[in-house]
Amino acid sequence: MSGELVIVRHSDTEWSANGRHTSYTDLPLTREGVERAAMLAPRLENRVFAAVWSSPRQRALQTAEIAGFAPLVRDDLREWDYGEYEGLTTEQIREQRPGWDIWRDGCPGGEDAAAVGARADEVLDALPDDGDVLIFSHGHFSRVLTAHWLGLGAAAGGLFVLPPSGIGVLGHEHERRVLRSLG
Repeated sequence: MSGELVIVRHSDTEWSANGRHTSYTDLPLTREGVERAAMLAPRLENRVFAAVWSSPRQRALQTAEIAGFAPLVRDDLREWDYGEYEGLTTEQIREQRPGWDIWRDGCPGGEDAAAVGARADEVLDALPDDGDVLIFSHGHFSRVLTAHWLGLGAAAGGLFVLPPSGIGVLGHEHERRVLRSLG
């Protein structure tokens, strides 16, 4: 791919606002989330995209639609499957499993970093040769996708943070894949 990969994390849901891990639970945006999603439109409107893709979860699709896009749904853009930790905060998980780290330990009954990384590779392999691509996805998945874009292992996604309604831009400098902006 010679263009840029623009990643948008879905806007706020009730669970993202209070730190609960949300993968397969299909929550809508909060009122504040809808307002923040609307603020994405002017930030993205002057760009031309060869493709616009979204996770199948309503929070990602709703963010895309409010921002003015009608994306193609790709199941491989869904969030990290938190398995038994679905709906729990990191603090609650660590009460059960002290020292737990998602990047190292994964989620029982769900995915580990390698499994999420394999999905990120599927997305990267599907990118068109030319043009920019816009993706609406989720926090942890976007972090793994960023790490893989940069040639790092999936666990390196722990080094990046993309807030709700945040935009990350992955591009090139002198034929090297780079992180242009994140936030």
